[in-house]
Amino acid sequence: MTEFPTTRPSLLVRIRRRDDQNAWAEFVEIYVPLIHAYARRRGLQEADAANLTQDVLGTVMKNADRFEYDPSRGRFRGWLLTITRNRINDFFSGLKRHPRGSGDTVARSVLEQEPDREDDQQWDADYKHRLFHWVAEKIRTEFQETTWQAFWRTAVEGQPGKQVAENLAMSVGAVYIAKSRVLARLKVRVCEVDDEDDWVDHRAAL
Repeated sequence: MTEFPTTRPSLLVRIRRRDDQNAWAEFVEIYVPLIHAYARRRGLQEADAANLTQDVLGTVMKNADRFEYDPSRGRFRGWLLTITRNRINDFFSGLKRHPRGSGDTVARSVLEQEPDREDDQQWDADYKHRLFHWVAEKIRTEFQETTWQAFWRTAVEGQPGKQVAENLAMSVGAVYIAKSRVLARLKVRVCEVDDEDDWVDHRAAL
């Protein structure tokens, strides 16, 4: 029997209420692309990946009211990866029994693969990439465009502050103040969704 994991209270506690449509919308926006991309990377066709993603989402929705916050029991996204892997293995097990063209070969290859650390790391990297860009999109309208560009060009693109200041007609000090303001807001918004890691390395998240 699968032991249900935990993560930061904010988002997952909110989705325990099935009528919290905003929470579920956020959850879907963040996690559905992650699950779908993983399924495609493991060899599922587009339609099959879409169906599997909905199946995993249904599992989360069915059990959301059982989530509790206890960091000692592991990360939520680790549990989600386990569920996704299990669904993929179920899919290819069925394909192996009832092959479609070259499906038997593909199924055998996938089923023989053992989950490894690199796979876990790629899942985490994809998650951080998705969460960073999702949060960035949500908060961008809170800032003037020059403020946002000062942040993005220095923190994400790694451009020197002096170069950014010249291009945006700002002082170097103003560039770093702008960067600091956006970073502070970004970290707050990230923690509203996930405080499992201190991961905010924007260039790594791209």
